[in-house]
Amino acid sequence: MKRLLILAIPALLTACGAQNKKVENANPMEYANTITSAELKEHLYIFASDEFEGRETGEPGQKKAAEYLKKEYKALNLPSPLGGDDYYQEVPTSYFKRGNVKSTENVVAFLKGSEKPEEVLVISSHYDHVGIDDQGRIYNGADDDGSGTVSILEIAEAFVQASKDGYTPKRSILFLNVTGEEKGLVGSKFYTDEPIFPLENTVANLNIDMIGRIDPAHEGNDNYVYLIGSDKLSTDLHELSENVNEKYINLDLDYTYNDENDPNRFYYRSDHYNFAKNNIPIIFYFNGTHADYHKHTDTPEKIEYDLLAKRARLVFLTAWEIANRDARLVVDKTDATAASKK
Repeated sequence: MKRLLILAIPALLTACGAQNKKVENANPMEYANTITSAELKEHLYIFASDEFEGRETGEPGQKKAAEYLKKEYKALNLPSPLGGDDYYQEVPTSYFKRGNVKSTENVVAFLKGSEKPEEVLVISSHYDHVGIDDQGRIYNGADDDGSGTVSILEIAEAFVQASKDGYTPKRSILFLNVTGEEKGLVGSKFYTDEPIFPLENTVANLNIDMIGRIDPAHEGNDNYVYLIGSDKLSTDLHELSENVNEKYINLDLDYTYNDENDPNRFYYRSDHYNFAKNNIPIIFYFNGTHADYHKHTDTPEKIEYDLLAKRARLVFLTAWEIANRDARLVVDKTDATAASKK
């Protein structure tokens, strides 16, 4: 695998932006508010359109989706951590244990930190979905996980704008769009097996998988998000998350699925789990399942765009705090269940 020293990566944003200022003087809500329902909707109506053919891992629609993400990162002047024009971390077909999966790739973009560039926060989503069924129906995956993927684009844009204004985060941020989640969390497993940056330098993973809808348990409540895993490894992370939400967003943080006895076992079912297995603190942001989950009816007109924007802002603000706090998050717990499954 290609691995480049962080210090060797060109600071493109610094070159084209203002001289770096004390990030403590910034108002992060100003940048959070650049994450808008209109821009999320514009992205998602493209990303979850029939043109992308359900984004089946290794298939032409997934390749189109990867190109779309690469184009958007380049438009933001966000460099690749792999160098040059290479935004793809190739995932070997040998990682797939089911069927004949064609070559596929994670999509990565990078924002170099201003003070602690060797410490890296990973913000992730999976951009693959399940393709086309034998009746020719396209599974657009607007919520799963188009919602998380377009949120990352908007979060990246918010950090870029802050950097242009001179408020580059202290720690580095890796924007990681993984492939093969629907095939068994394969893209994130490959990343954690062959990381671009050492896992010991990875301070946290914020993973977004389905945040555009309202589940049946919250009908009539458009002000919630499920949080899973925030307290599993780091008291620091859990308290930071709570404080950020209380200060800026005031969503109802629902920990129902964080219960060790949750029969759905969502903690083990998205890409954050491969980071948690490696003792990296995580938060999984999730809206719960709904009638269109893994059906061809998961389409962009059913997304609650104002709510999607609010949830994405929470992720951005949490990332901002993690990236800019003086001390690195302390890992003060061990997830024995995760460790045993490593």
